Amino acid sequence: MWFRCKVSMTSQPKSVSRSPPPYSRITSRFCHTTVKSSVVNSGPNAQSIGFNVQIPKRAFITNFTMNVNGIMFVGSVKEKTVARNLYAQARARGKAAGLVRANSQDMETFKTEVHVPPGSKIEFELHYQEMMQRKLGFYEHSLYLQPGRLVPQFQVDVYIYEPNGIASVETPNTLGEHFSGMAKLTSSKDKAHVVFKPSLQQQRKCENCTTSAIDGIFTVKYDVLRDSNVSDGHFVHFFAPANLSPLPKNIVFVIDVSGSMWGVKMKQTVEAMQTILDDLTMDDYFSIVDFNHNVRCWSEELVQGSTIQVAEAKKYIQNIKPNGGTNINEALMRAVQMLVKASNQGMIDPRSVSMIMLVSDGDPTVGEIKLSAIQKNVKKVMREEFSLFSLGIGFDVDYDFLERIAMENRGVAQRIYTSHDASDQIRRFYSQVSSPLLRKITVQFPEDSVSDVTQNHFDKYFSGSELVVAGKVLPSESTTLNSFTTAFLKGRGADRLDLSLQTEADYLELDAALAQQQHAFTGFARQMWAYITVNQLLAERSLAPTAGKKRKITQRILNLAVEHQFVTPLTALLVESEEAKERLLADSPRDPKQGCCAVMVVCLCVFCVTVENDPHFIVHLPKNNMDVCFNIDSEPGHILNLVSDPGAGVVVNGQLVGSKRVEEKEKVNTYFGTISVFYQPDGIRVSVTTDRIDLTDGMNNHSFTWGATADITQDRVKVSIVKDSKVMVTVDDKITVMVLLHRVWKKHPTHVDFLGLYIPNNNQYSSQAHGLIGQFGQEPEVRVFNLHQGADPLKKEATMEVKGNKLVVTRGWQKDYRRDKKRGSDVFCWFIHNSGKGFIDGHYTNYIVPRLDSFLPLPL
Repeated sequence: MWFRCKVSMTSQPKSVSRSPPPYSRITSRFCHTTVKSSVVNSGPNAQSIGFNVQIPKRAFITNFTMNVNGIMFVGSVKEKTVARNLYAQARARGKAAGLVRANSQDMETFKTEVHVPPGSKIEFELHYQEMMQRKLGFYEHSLYLQPGRLVPQFQVDVYIYEPNGIASVETPNTLGEHFSGMAKLTSSKDKAHVVFKPSLQQQRKCENCTTSAIDGIFTVKYDVLRDSNVSDGHFVHFFAPANLSPLPKNIVFVIDVSGSMWGVKMKQTVEAMQTILDDLTMDDYFSIVDFNHNVRCWSEELVQGSTIQVAEAKKYIQNIKPNGGTNINEALMRAVQMLVKASNQGMIDPRSVSMIMLVSDGDPTVGEIKLSAIQKNVKKVMREEFSLFSLGIGFDVDYDFLERIAMENRGVAQRIYTSHDASDQIRRFYSQVSSPLLRKITVQFPEDSVSDVTQNHFDKYFSGSELVVAGKVLPSESTTLNSFTTAFLKGRGADRLDLSLQTEADYLELDAALAQQQHAFTGFARQMWAYITVNQLLAERSLAPTAGKKRKITQRILNLAVEHQFVTPLTALLVESEEAKERLLADSPRDPKQGCCAVMVVCLCVFCVTVENDPHFIVHLPKNNMDVCFNIDSEPGHILNLVSDPGAGVVVNGQLVGSKRVEEKEKVNTYFGTISVFYQPDGIRVSVTTDRIDLTDGMNNHSFTWGATADITQDRVKVSIVKDSKVMVTVDDKITVMVLLHRVWKKHPTHVDFLGLYIPNNNQYSSQAHGLIGQFGQEPEVRVFNLHQGADPLKKEATMEVKGNKLVVTRGWQKDYRRDKKRGSDVFCWFIHNSGKGFIDGHYTNYIVPRLDSFLPLPL
């Protein structure tokens, strides 16, 4: 990608360039993308300049550079421990960067933010590489465009060079009717160029609007004429035969119907299954296993995919009512036994493909709950001719487990995101594996002609996909490389070899052709081999049977990733100035459920307001780059209004509980025992206590314990429960509240279980928002001066001017428990005395309301 953009800043937006336009070079299905952004702070004050780019999840970042007022920051990939040590030696101040997985199926987000003085100019440049994957007959190159504002020079360029020829190329309008026909395509036999260059006026949402209409995924779809490619001492062999008849399939659908699937998840799974079942033919055999704490079979044996049987199965699926726990182990055992029984009875055609398709949203809670034991049990009973495909719904499922159990049993896994198109995601995944064409495919090369070959034995080939084998070419007098491919086709006779293909590729021809192409990626074969090898090694590492084996694989990954400059889960990208005095670091996440392949250390506060015991408030003021703290000294039983937004129809209230007992004349410690989020337009209230989570819609009440992980969606309210940890409530995709559970020793003489509250600073409140927290949606002007020694020699005092008041404030440390619930992390803040008087509007007693769904009666 290439960004030709200049933005002058006269206001103080948090992120100036959220997704700059790109420049991509695709050569023989391998893509190198560059994103460049140039931003100038022409305002009178120092500002935070942001660079925010969404990239494909399968891509490896290869470099990131910044030029800040002539000071260059250059990136290099290193082993993670090395990079961390170097970063610790010279940590960057006022800078942050990160690579975090977004809640979308195919993209993740690279973020960086730099504090820049007035008059400064900063240039960002990001590089990443990926191999195009063929699905349903096409390669799809996706670029997420979200500039966030009107851009004087906005241009996207995609160059495709396929030496063997381009079969088709198109640019479907995925950005909306506003941009219909604006993408220009020119193509020849082996080259294509797509350019998207909307003028400043064309970017406007309306004729006189000052906001940009560009917000979405720009897509280029194409297919090629395929053969082997040899370049730079490496080869890449592509295999995707067409015009073959599908093999019959035997499939058992294993569907999670536990309580956590209640609502939208189950509804969309049922919708997807209606379409999937219609795809079955008379040559196919199938059954359905649904499970919660118990396991049920629609049919104890595989049945033919006739119209009558399909109709009966659809009726069965339609009547499923989710409830109870999750017994994954027994459900998978039952599915395997069904396939084994059919095979033993001669019901299965030896040329057919047998598969299990698991759909689940949670970890096991009933029966065998140890993931490694379930993995071992399934591996033990699965036959070599069976495959397991896993679909993990939502973020709370242990996707690593589903991926391991699928890979180990000749299948693949897919995460399904709980959005409006979840049923489409399930259907698309099924479409990719529903038409098996070949079995037992082997790609071989003459002895002593190649080395370091990637996987060349494949269990199945599905219609519309592609098998890719890469390796190094050994020195030889010959200038050609031959390949031999064998596979089983549909037909009779289990041992007969049905397909044998031979191809030939010239060593020198492609290198000569690449040298003549202006926009070709000349090192594609070498990088593509490394890309495939690293991904295969990462998969092997997750299945390594011993620690010794895992260490050997880890070292191979590290060597390759550093040599080819790939940011992987085992490497980090260190971005440093020329003198190495300032550094930024790309690193991996610690929580495997987050699904991120890499994360940079972020120095900025993500949440605007945090509330813990006392209750104690920590308010982050990003424009002032400071944290302000205050306590509310109220009484047990009082209900405090935290957010009251009549415009958005949202109210967040918290009810206080007191400590168990106190000595006479001692102050009663108070805590939040209940947090309530009420969405008035839909009449939905989420009430979180230390015992349970209740979702009420006016007529029905659904109750969930802290003992299970679950995702629930009711109309425009989403609730995500992480077992014994936290609850995230999102209203209308605009306002989010996170509630953290704090457990204490049950026999503690005074302390009680309580809730912590965290509200992000990017919530989209209306102009009517208020409350103890809601009022800070509009950040007040704050000035701190007259810093001096206070009564406590360890705490400085100062004067704060805010909202027309002059307050005496104290500098000190407070605790943030989001990352470490036991010890917490220290936050340096200015403490406001007397229950926030002067910093909050009015007196704290003005925020006491009668009910958990009460809005503030009048603006303060």
